[in-house]
Amino acid sequence: MRQAFTVAIMDWPAARAEAGGIRHAVFVTEQRVPAAIELDEWDAHSDHALARVARGLAIGTGRLLPDGHIGRMAVLPEWRGRGVGAAILAALLERAAARGMTEVVLNAQTHARGFYARHGFTAVGAEFTEAGIPHVAMTRRLAAG
Repeated sequence: MRQAFTVAIMDWPAARAEAGGIRHAVFVTEQRVPAAIELDEWDAHSDHALARVARGLAIGTGRLLPDGHIGRMAVLPEWRGRGVGAAILAALLERAAARGMTEVVLNAQTHARGFYARHGFTAVGAEFTEAGIPHVAMTRRLAAG
């Protein structure tokens, strides 16, 4: 049985404790990204998506920077493959469109390239390494208002 979840867009003060905990678990603990670079100055200026199950547990997060970059997409391991990432991405794309953005970009970990391609993103440029992890830049046009 699939458990229902919701996704809300919020500012960093509202999202910090839960989103920060998910990001630490996924990026720092699981993927060995240095803790010193995981949180950054852009968090305070970004819109954050937070997915929660009905009982309130936060299970995934992502952010939209003011310049249209989507990043810090993270879903707790036990919730992967259940549509959580897709719902977070959809909420961030909706927010970008509401903000009048006509294009969004992201740096996808190469293992997630197919996920983003299925959601309309196209890879641009060569593979590169960020925080010790292979990535590829991807872009997606948004429908005009």
